[in-house]
Amino acid sequence: MDFEKQDYRTEDEKYMMEAIREAEKAALLDEVPVGAVIVKDGKIIASAHNRVELDNNSSAHAEMIAIADAEAELGSKWLNGATVYVTLEPCCMCAGSMVLARISRLVIGAKDPKSGACGSVVNIVNNKNLNHRIEVTTGVLEEECSRQLTEFFRQKRDKE
Repeated sequence: MDFEKQDYRTEDEKYMMEAIREAEKAALLDEVPVGAVIVKDGKIIASAHNRVELDNNSSAHAEMIAIADAEAELGSKWLNGATVYVTLEPCCMCAGSMVLARISRLVIGAKDPKSGACGSVVNIVNNKNLNHRIEVTTGVLEEECSRQLTEFFRQKRDKE
């Protein structure tokens, strides 16, 4: 996909574009194309893509890897003031990790009606019973993020 020629007007679009680039890396590795970028104080402090198949590790989601890298970068388990940009709505595991890391904001490209844990199926990031809640923005470059996933799975089906 060639997103380079588009003019992105917002900071959210700019950083989601970086997450899309990470997702492209995953697709090249035959991984589900999900990418994540973490930004704090206007600077990308971590970026990652899915590595579940490559690492043979069910927890090697883009968000989990990016959170671990951001914590290492900052030398802290708390990511207060950080924003996560992710191309697909996080699952329960990733959403829970974001709450535990005290992420301030989450920006989602495409919703996940089958396993999304930020409002689609359940809402872990804004559960009133938990001690931290995350501001959520959805639909940033949604068409591009959705198309990336749709094309990946279409190609997988065509190979079968």
